[in-house]
Amino acid sequence: MSASVDAPPAESSAPDHTFLADVLAGLSGEPKSLPCKYFYDGAGSRLFERITAVPEYYPTRTEAAIFAAEAERIARFIGLEAVLIEFGSGNSEKSRVLLDACEQYVSGLAAYVPQDISGPFLEEVANGLRAEYPSVPVLPVVGDFTQPVPLPDLPPHRRRVGFFPGSTIGNFGPTSAAAVLRTFHDTVGAGGGLILGADLIKDAATLEAAYDDAAGVTAAFNRNLLVRINRELNADFPVEEFRHEARWNASKSRVEMHLVTDAARSVTVANRRFDFAAGESIHTENSYKFSRDMLDGLAAEAGFTVNTVWTDPRGLFAVAAMTAE
Repeated sequence: MSASVDAPPAESSAPDHTFLADVLAGLSGEPKSLPCKYFYDGAGSRLFERITAVPEYYPTRTEAAIFAAEAERIARFIGLEAVLIEFGSGNSEKSRVLLDACEQYVSGLAAYVPQDISGPFLEEVANGLRAEYPSVPVLPVVGDFTQPVPLPDLPPHRRRVGFFPGSTIGNFGPTSAAAVLRTFHDTVGAGGGLILGADLIKDAATLEAAYDDAAGVTAAFNRNLLVRINRELNADFPVEEFRHEARWNASKSRVEMHLVTDAARSVTVANRRFDFAAGESIHTENSYKFSRDMLDGLAAEAGFTVNTVWTDPRGLFAVAAMTAE
């Protein structure tokens, strides 16, 4: 469970046909599933912000501590007057740490390129950054980071370094994760770099608690997907009758989030009926966890070499610096 929290989308009475098609396809599958990218409507984004503050959810604060502790080394890896490209930048909060570090240790950046899918919100964030960092050209790009996106005119002959924090890479299966990193490789080019946040394998109790906090914020976040489907797709899910469950799947090295119904029931979505058996679940998200060997293998498959991996004292989380071959 990782994401850049964007501005809430505008409410609309017209159904999103891609959303509808994805929901119908997922509920028709065996097992039933829903794409996690639809978590982040306005309510979902606010709930995710709350998740990052609950005691059990260590990734956000642990990664931030690594950035703070290793700021100089990360800045020197980025290099003198480099171009920093953040994939899925959201509010660019994490990039501010690197912008500050580069200004302090390597005389600043040649440009910062935040990339995200929400154009108006991206421009709003970019304007704020321009005011905060007047010496750094801020060149936003609207697009999906999983697909090649044309970059703006960049200062010539500058090293390009990608930035992909938050362990968002863990939301992709192994094949898809390698494909995403290959897209990043093509963007930064040979000799370019990538700074990647990745959550590490640890005991099942810690992992499951991080995705099922005692206050029930993650449960509300998961069930909010059904709230959204009811609101936008003319569905009738009895939301509170679907129980949130987090499961550590050791064989696949991932935490899975599910919504489980303890009783047999039928639900309609856009006049399509879906039957659930007692105990059946909807699989809503995977969050893959990594070892150092897994990070090395993933990087190599995408054409990168891992130079350095920084971790916290407990070995919960990693920030990897890698170079494109």
